[in-house]
Parts: sequence; C-alpha cells; structure tokens
Amino acid sequence: MQSTPTQAASSQGIDLPKQGLPVTIITGFLGSGKTTLLNHILTNQQGIKTAVLVNEFGEIGIDNELIVTTGEDMVELNNGCVCCTINNDLVEAVYKVLERQDKIDYLVVETTGLADPLPVALTFLGTELRDMTRLDSIVTVVDSENFSLDLFNSEAAYSQIAYGDIILLNKIDLVDEADVDALELRIRDIKAGSRILRTTNAQVPLPLILSVGLFETDKHFSSDAHDHDHHDHAHDHDHDHDHHDHEHHDHHSHHLENDGFTSLSFQSEKPLAIRKFQNFLDNQLPSNVFRAKGILWFDESPNRHIFHLSGKRFTIEDDEWKGEPKNQIVLIGQGLDHDTLREQLQKCVCFPSTNRGKGFGK
Repeated sequence: MQSTPTQAASSQGIDLPKQGLPVTIITGFLGSGKTTLLNHILTNQQGIKTAVLVNEFGEIGIDNELIVTTGEDMVELNNGCVCCTINNDLVEAVYKVLERQDKIDYLVVETTGLADPLPVALTFLGTELRDMTRLDSIVTVVDSENFSLDLFNSEAAYSQIAYGDIILLNKIDLVDEADVDALELRIRDIKAGSRILRTTNAQVPLPLILSVGLFETDKHFSSDAHDHDHHDHAHDHDHDHDHHDHEHHDHHSHHLENDGFTSLSFQSEKPLAIRKFQNFLDNQLPSNVFRAKGILWFDESPNRHIFHLSGKRFTIEDDEWKGEPKNQIVLIGQGLDHDTLREQLQKCVCFPSTNRGKGFGK
C-alpha cells in the first residue's frame, strides 16, 4: 500500500528502496533560518553521524571547538558529523558521502533560498541514487517575521510550502501571535492538514524532523516499547533500519518533553484490517502527529509491512517476517491525545479470522 500524499513531489507510484541512507531536504526562503537549523542539527547529534550538504559551508560558522579537520570541500566534526559542499553536482557530492570510510547514518541537504525543492527531491527518487538513499522528508523553514503575503506570489516560495512534509514557522519570537496565526492559516490554505511547528532560532527537537533511532531493529523496539510508553523513543522515523543495528542509540526522552511533545507506542498480537488502518491515516490522524513508524501485520496479507510517516507523506513497504507476526507502531507529536489515538488504533485490529496465515483475504 502506497501513500497518497497531497504534494506532487511525493513518492506516490515510486517504490522507495527499503534500505539506503535516509535523506532530509531542508528548504526555505532566503533568511528563513535554514543555516541556524543546520547548525542545530550538527551540534546536537548523540550517537548519530550526520552528513550535511550545503552550497557553501563557510556560511554555517561551525564552532571551532567542534571541528577536527577542514578539507577543501569537507569539514569533519568531533561528534562524527561532516559538512560537505555540493559544488556543482549534487549526485557527486552524495557519492562522496556514501564512499566515506566512516559510516554516515543520515544525510541532510540544504537547498538554496530561491530553489524549488522538487528537482532536489527527484534527484533522490529518479537517479542512480535511488538504490542507495531513501528520501525521508522535506522540511520547509518559514521566516514568520518577513514572510509577507506578497511572497505567496513567488513560485519558489509557494513550492517550498506545497512540497514540505513538515513546515517550521521560525522566528515566532519576533512577531505577534495573531500575525503567526494569520500566516499559518495562509499556509494551511496552500497545504491543508499540513504539519506545522512553531520555532524560535530553529530550535526543534530533532526527533521531529530527522528519522534516526526510533527503533533500529525489531528486537530493540520490542524490548523498549513496554517500558517507555508515553515519553520515550525520542529519535525518529527511518524507512527500514533492519540493515542498521545501532545498539549505541539510546532514547533521550528529554529531547521530546519540551513544549508538550510526546511519543505513543501501540502494540497488538492480532492483525490490523487494511481498510480500517487506511481510514485512520486518511481521516483520523491529527495534524499534530509529525512522525510515525511501525512494523505492521495486516489480516489481508502474509507479509510484514514497514510503515513510515513524515508530515502527511507515508509509505508502507512489503517485507518478510523474521519472527512471529505482530503490530508495533510509534507516533510522535505535540499535545497528543493518547487515549483517543489508542482507541482509534485498537479499532483497526481485526477479530479472529479464518484468513489469517493463509495469504491474502478477500
């Protein structure tokens, strides 16, 4: 089952690889705070090695105490992250990251402020990179102070919002709340149901925008899920981590506790009904759920299904079971109504069926 995202840049109709380096594209107009966000990402990694691709890393101004070495087109940091310039060829820059001796867990690509993010997204979806990387999400940074309504007439600015999976309304400390509310309404006109986060200095909990470490293996997930039901699993969603085994990740729950961010775990030893789960995603999942990830068992299918959601974009990919079938889902968001979400998920669970274990049902 493939997603039906609202944006044209979605992965609809394209089989994303189950394995590959997860990629987040950061877009946003000039002065929106993309560089501030990149610094935030580079300096707040814990056990995750991230590579950031930028057009000019001199602009980032990384703290000298973090820098280990500086090459012609690469800066290495003491936390294992690297920052590389794209120069002229994005594909070539990605290959440089992929060929590194030190394994990189995550890739972040910054577009220029005047760029439409779609061509960058298509670079990962439609080139030879498709088998080695996985487009995880497009994060759009918006300057709440200077994003006048005139900018909605800009095709690039419009595209950045229309294709964004998660939109950060940045610099809200410089604007009256009523003006931020008005801007958010305009953005929701362009992208109904969009996942919008309000930020100051682009300070956003990284689990909400990067897909690292929510669970790395089924074993890792199942051992933690019961113990950390409402407030853990801090890092976020990644399309299929069975090929990674980052046992050194831990869950850093405090990263999500600010501003009402929580995570919710749901497990079931019985299968889900596909149509009911599809209805949950399409009609019940609230816009304050920013991330979700899971291993799903459907009554209608003998396969294991790997589920990922970022913003409104979601994918469900087929795989094979490596143990007893069961459902394991984690949702991350702000101000979540845990009881309602649990009840809605529980209603997706099937009653005992004669179809189970016999392949696809009716």
